[in-house]
Amino acid sequence: MTYKTYDEDSLLQLSALQHLVFCERQCALIHIEQVWSENLLTAEGRIMHEKVDTANRESRGNIRIEYGVPLRSFRLGLIGKADVVEFHKEGERWIPFPVEYKRGKPKTDNCDEVQLCAQAICLEEMLKVEIPEGAIFYGETRHRCDVRFDGALRAETEDAAKRLHELIASGKTPKVEYSKKCEKCSLNELCLPKVSRKASNYLLKVLEE
Repeated sequence: MTYKTYDEDSLLQLSALQHLVFCERQCALIHIEQVWSENLLTAEGRIMHEKVDTANRESRGNIRIEYGVPLRSFRLGLIGKADVVEFHKEGERWIPFPVEYKRGKPKTDNCDEVQLCAQAICLEEMLKVEIPEGAIFYGETRHRCDVRFDGALRAETEDAAKRLHELIASGKTPKVEYSKKCEKCSLNELCLPKVSRKASNYLLKVLEE
């Protein structure tokens, strides 16, 4: 299969994939309009990541642990950083095992899994290895969930990376589509999904009349 490759100047933040899969409008507000609002949840998440990123390198038997690992993929057009990469020794090889830290709990969509899979694809491209799985640690549940990088998740990640580049290139913020997840979004008070939806419906009604 032939993949499009990007140059250094075209690389986008890997973390934007999580925003895109969660909500394309949120992604555009953050990465196109440069809007950000920190609430208690995002502050707790930021503090968790800062603690992980400043940790020291560790070795535990057949596992070596690196923190804040730089990532890059010219195939996906992404650049970023992995919270943690464990290297598991299998025979004479050290197989990378990316671990992403999240403040909350597992979500109903695949936004966290796509972000982790993108990290794995970056590591595969950089280190010329195959990475079958990784994990996400959720602070609210204090539980680590294993994630297999199967064909379906890889395809979803490839598609998300493509859509991210298309969205950023368009320079346009998608219209609001209210759902339950809007209530926990850090940009709720700036996006105003309920108000925006009512205003849009009102304008459409006026135009129809």
